Amino acid sequence: MARTPDLAERIDAFLPQTQCARCGYAGCRPYAEAIAAGEADIDRCPPGGDATLAALARLLGRAAPPLDTSRGMPGPLQLARIDEAACIGCTLCIAACPVDAIVGAQKRMHGVLAALCSGCGLCLPPCPVDCITLIPAGRDWTASDAGAARERYGRRRERHAASRAASAHAAGAAKRKAAVAAALARARARRGAPPAGRTT
Repeated sequence: MARTPDLAERIDAFLPQTQCARCGYAGCRPYAEAIAAGEADIDRCPPGGDATLAALARLLGRAAPPLDTSRGMPGPLQLARIDEAACIGCTLCIAACPVDAIVGAQKRMHGVLAALCSGCGLCLPPCPVDCITLIPAGRDWTASDAGAARERYGRRRERHAASRAASAHAAGAAKRKAAVAAALARARARRGAPPAGRTT
């Protein structure tokens, strides 16, 4: 039997999946979960604009509030562009991109895969040489784009969770190894010490 989507999933289905974090959450899914839990209002999504706001209001059976424009203004899709001559290959933009739209390697030129870029702008602040700009995409962000971005964002979250788990496991193993080494050192010290009451 097919599982009925929970409220967060249904809310997430209406969000644009640009993963821009302008809503104050790390991406569209965390924002959807916050709305479903009653922790956030539905007015925080500039990329979705009035259309997304109206859809969320219908879903939740309530009146649509005005869009919170303090989080940004809705507008046409933009894409990141890297000035290849100025890029130093620091990889900070790659780490910041929530939809894996930037490719490159350490100390090598980076590039933006225009077909994957959501125009979130999260790659701009960490760039130490300001070589990234947003330019008009010349096209709309489609439902197909949103679905693909949701999948890439989900895979990225899974990778990062696995990396954190591996780091925590390695840290735990190192801590256990240090504890064993300390216990052995104490045992060796006790064996090498003269019995109580006896002097050498």
